[in-house]
Amino acid sequence: MQPASVLSDGTIRRLVEEGHIRIEPWDPEMVQPASVDLKLGPSFRVFHNHRIQVIDLADPPTGLTEHVEIGGDDVFVIHPGEFVLGRTEELVELPDDVVARIEGKSSLGRLGLIVHATAGFVDPGFKGTLTLEITNFNSVPIVLRPGLPIAQLSLMTLDRPAERPYGHPELGSHYHGQVEATESRYEGGPARTSAGDGGVG
Repeated sequence: MQPASVLSDGTIRRLVEEGHIRIEPWDPEMVQPASVDLKLGPSFRVFHNHRIQVIDLADPPTGLTEHVEIGGDDVFVIHPGEFVLGRTEELVELPDDVVARIEGKSSLGRLGLIVHATAGFVDPGFKGTLTLEITNFNSVPIVLRPGLPIAQLSLMTLDRPAERPYGHPELGSHYHGQVEATESRYEGGPARTSAGDGGVG
């Protein structure tokens, strides 16, 4: 049994070029020493807070967000204290022996822009774009443009392939194959869990 380890730049490039890991579109120049930079996609989900008084996790509401697609030279402005969902430009597909974590870029974090609240984990077997939980903690609006390097993805090998990777029929994986920013599909209740959540998936 091999110990889990974070993949280095050379290993990332090799596994992508061999097709073991899929990142599309693929740009080798986006590879960092132990991660891959990911760009912001054009798809966002904006919350309509006026529709509800409270979110009860025992009975989660649906239809709280509106899908917004940015095209051409358009920009998306996120205001102070605002929380929106975005997605990566890249589609990521992981094999059953690799997991990943998505993290914000420190240069953006120092401007008050956070790209994930809690869901930074990507399960083995996941396929799709990665949903970003974007918050502006600054006191002024921040302009977002599709194609902006927004996050970095670190990849780690498992000690052995997962027996039930993400997308397995028994898991009920909620976000497998997603291509747009996807709102929460949390299934609450005191005796229920959200199996197959998939983190940023």
